[in-house]
Amino acid sequence: MAEQEASGRKPGAYFPRDRLRHPPAFTPGYKTSVTRSPQKPLVSLGQTLSEMTGPVFGHDELGPLDDDLIRNHAVSGDPIGERIIVHGHVMDENGRGLPGTLIEVWQANAGGRYRHTNDGYLAPLDPNFGGCGRCLTDDAGYYAFRTIKPGAYPWPNSTNSWRPAHIHFSIFGRAFCQRLITQLYFEGDPLIPLCPIAQTIPDPRAIDGLTARLDMNAAEPFDCLAYRFDIVLRGRRSTLFENRLAGN
Repeated sequence: MAEQEASGRKPGAYFPRDRLRHPPAFTPGYKTSVTRSPQKPLVSLGQTLSEMTGPVFGHDELGPLDDDLIRNHAVSGDPIGERIIVHGHVMDENGRGLPGTLIEVWQANAGGRYRHTNDGYLAPLDPNFGGCGRCLTDDAGYYAFRTIKPGAYPWPNSTNSWRPAHIHFSIFGRAFCQRLITQLYFEGDPLIPLCPIAQTIPDPRAIDGLTARLDMNAAEPFDCLAYRFDIVLRGRRSTLFENRLAGN
C-alpha cells in the first residue's frame, strides 16, 4: 500500500508487470521450445463470465492425508528419502495472504523417477510414494505439506542434461480456469545454473523467486527439515508461472 501511495497509484491498482523477468518463448538451448514457440503474433482473448466463475472445486473434498505425501500412498511403510516440510504463503502483490487457495503438487521420488507410465528413467519406483498431494491455504494464505525431497534426473535435451530437484505447483483461484503453474527449486542445488529450462529465465531475481529456502525454525527435530516457498500472484514481484509467460 505504501509503495502504491508513494507512486501516486490508487489503492487496489495492479502494479505494472516486468516483462523482462519472463523467458522468451523461443530459446534454442531448451530444445522443445523450438517447436512449441509461437510462429505468429499472439492474440489476446478476454475471459467470459463462465470462465471466471466456474466450475468451482469443492473445499470439502480434500482428504485427511492429501497434504502428507509421506503417508498418502504408503502401503508397507514410509517412503525412502529425505523427509521435508514445504510451507509458505500465497500472496497478492501487496503481501496480503489469499485464503482458500487450492495448491496441488506433484514430483519425482527420491531417486528422481515419477510414478508415470511414460517415465523410463532407470531409477526404481518407490512402492510407498505416489508423488502427488494437495492442500488449501488458511485464512492468512498459509499452506504446508510434508513430502520426500525429490531427486535429480536426466532428460533428453542434450547429451548430459539433468533437471535439478524440483516440485511442481498448481495454484487454483475460485474457478478451475484460474490456474497458475510453477515449480520450486531448492537453494544450493548446483544443477540450477546448468538447467536449460531454468536458464531460459533472463532475470536472476526471478530464478531466486523460484528457489525455496531452508527454514530450520519450521523443521521438526529428528523428523523433517523444512523449506519456505512464498508465492506472489501478481505485480513486479510475481512468481514466475509457466503458463503465464506473457506476463500477469
